[in-house]
Amino acid sequence: MNVTRFEDLQCWQEARELTRQLYEAINQNPAWNKNMLLCGQIQSASGSVMANIAEGFACRSGEEFAQFLFIALSAAAELQSHLHIAADQGYLPKEAFDAIYSQADRTIRVISGLIKYLRTQEPSPSHRNRRDRRYRSNQRDRRDPHNRRTNSCPLVCPQNEVPS
Repeated sequence: MNVTRFEDLQCWQEARELTRQLYEAINQNPAWNKNMLLCGQIQSASGSVMANIAEGFACRSGEEFAQFLFIALSAAAELQSHLHIAADQGYLPKEAFDAIYSQADRTIRVISGLIKYLRTQEPSPSHRNRRDRRYRSNQRDRRDPHNRRTNSCPLVCPQNEVPS
């Protein structure tokens, strides 16, 4: 399958289903109106999973994409924690909790699989060049006072003044 848009990603589709199930459960129970803070936090976490997958997909390198996927994983874990609070407060019946929690688990597994895949891929040439330029720039900063390259730490104490 050729992925050309973030909507084609299985992890984004799973995150969308997670958000759909969550909003459906919230809309079915007016008790959520008693705790708008929790309601907002749980909705924000579910939206964050979807948004970070989409934002990461737009990045130029797999490494950057993986960073956004890690944020999406964190948001999914946050959502699972909020689900426990909602269930404990009686906002979610057990069946809804189980279904949404299972969907969050499925979403986490698919995101984790994509992260593993991205880590096995070679960096793109443009990304590799950026890293090489950064390395060369750091090497220029490691010169001695006479502007010669040195392998020593830039904060070298004179030999007679070594701290004890």
